[in-house]
Amino acid sequence: MRAEPRRSLPAPVLERIVHTAFPDCHVLSIEPLGDGRRNANFKLQIDPAPEPVVLRIHEHDAALCQKEIDLMRLVGGLAPVPEVIHAEPHGWEDLPPFRMTRWIEGITFRDLKRSGDAEAIAQAAQAAGETLAAIGTLQFPKPGWLAPGPTVASPLLEGADPMPRFLDLCLASENLQARVPAELRDRIHASMWSKAQRLSGLDSEARLVHGDFNKRNVLVRHAGGRWGVAAILDWEFAVSGSPLADLATFLRYERTARPVAEPHFSVGYVRAGGRLPHDWRSLARIVDLAALCESLTHDRLPNDAIAEIVELLRATIEDRDPYLT
Repeated sequence: MRAEPRRSLPAPVLERIVHTAFPDCHVLSIEPLGDGRRNANFKLQIDPAPEPVVLRIHEHDAALCQKEIDLMRLVGGLAPVPEVIHAEPHGWEDLPPFRMTRWIEGITFRDLKRSGDAEAIAQAAQAAGETLAAIGTLQFPKPGWLAPGPTVASPLLEGADPMPRFLDLCLASENLQARVPAELRDRIHASMWSKAQRLSGLDSEARLVHGDFNKRNVLVRHAGGRWGVAAILDWEFAVSGSPLADLATFLRYERTARPVAEPHFSVGYVRAGGRLPHDWRSLARIVDLAALCESLTHDRLPNDAIAEIVELLRATIEDRDPYLT
């Protein structure tokens, strides 16, 4: 399970952080932002600044602060991202790394989906697809884990068949084995390896992959008579690889019987220049098996989250819609 961030910090500490960027300002209000899972995020109103700022404190891995900053600067000309106004990527005195960005008005795609407004959801889904296609135009010399720069630090996994082998590493985890029945683990293993040759075609792709392109990290808003993407948040999991992983994440909860984001999302993706293989939807679900299994290797995970992930795994193996409320 991802480390739980602090949801509050003493006001004097926040004042110290703010003063690194705005020496003559004072914090008027502090609002914890609850969607971060590995870092602490706060919306701050600062006097005399006219607009709020977002403070992100990197509590999990110090190197990820610089990585996120570098990626947002790289992506900024192609897709909407928060504007960094101050950062201390190596920390400051006794404080961990942090950055401040301008506040962006909007709601998450997840919240828009909950509204049930079909037309708004369709417009935002198409815009999300177009944005993802733009992100995927950024290429690196080779696939792998991204480090500050951004540069490719190392392969995602050395050797042939990296995705099936990574899945097997997850399946061998004690945490996962305690959460997933043996019969389902065997079926997951068999399903992934049955697609090994097909998946090998993705191994050489070296495009920018957000790594957590879920509906919580896609901020949308209504402007100019249409719903569009306001910002793509949280870049710490970005890698160089196949964009199909991001498509899989975004459509993880999509149901064939009751589609919501589709076909608008994939139509927007293709219209903006993204390429999809003929079997992209089924292939994306197989790719997502690795991400789902990796989640089950974490030490701390709520029981309801475990049940949900196991159902998503079983639905993928049985080629059906998940039974989720």
